[in-house]
Amino acid sequence: MTTTTPPTLAIPGQLLGPASRYQPGPGTHLHESNLHASLVGQVHITQPARALGPAKRLTKITPAPAPAELPTLSVTPATQLASAPSREKKKREVLPEVGNVVLCRVIRITPRQAVVAILVCGDTVLEAEWQGLIRVQDVRATEKDRVKIYESFRPGDVVRAEVISLGDQTNYYLSTTRNELGVISAVSEAGNTMVPVSWKELMDPKSGLMELRKVAQPQ
Repeated sequence: MTTTTPPTLAIPGQLLGPASRYQPGPGTHLHESNLHASLVGQVHITQPARALGPAKRLTKITPAPAPAELPTLSVTPATQLASAPSREKKKREVLPEVGNVVLCRVIRITPRQAVVAILVCGDTVLEAEWQGLIRVQDVRATEKDRVKIYESFRPGDVVRAEVISLGDQTNYYLSTTRNELGVISAVSEAGNTMVPVSWKELMDPKSGLMELRKVAQPQ
């Protein structure tokens, strides 16, 4: 398996790295031998402290060396980052704008739309969650009349989408019509992190069962 560098920003449920390379810290949890984010925030890697002092001379009987300690992965909450004392002036709050690519979590679905909470705009973790809508006509670029919301998204899914309209006073309107937009992280009904197998299917690697989604093509 190819190893990847942990992301800079994380959202709940996002894969951060294998437990064979990192140990879990605050803001993370262990699932199926992998570390996942438990909250929205910035990812940190803390290297283990090195022992100080001269190395001991080997004796005739040498106990087995202790296993090397792994770096610790942790996630600092976005609210904690915003109130960090190093920031003398509070930054202007970032608001999603038309054309921005955002990461959001599906809150609930109806036959006509998916209601989402916008968590990240570009590379910025938002200080507040903004509500958005992915309407049935904005899910795919083709065969729009055949799209079904429950076959595209499920509550808890993490979705990459584009802001196409500021909408009304309550919601942003989002789109996943482009190939690279759609579900990027989802958990099966059995509670396992699924992997993409096609543009419209995810698979539970434990049970082998398939679930329908509007899957984002890897960037």
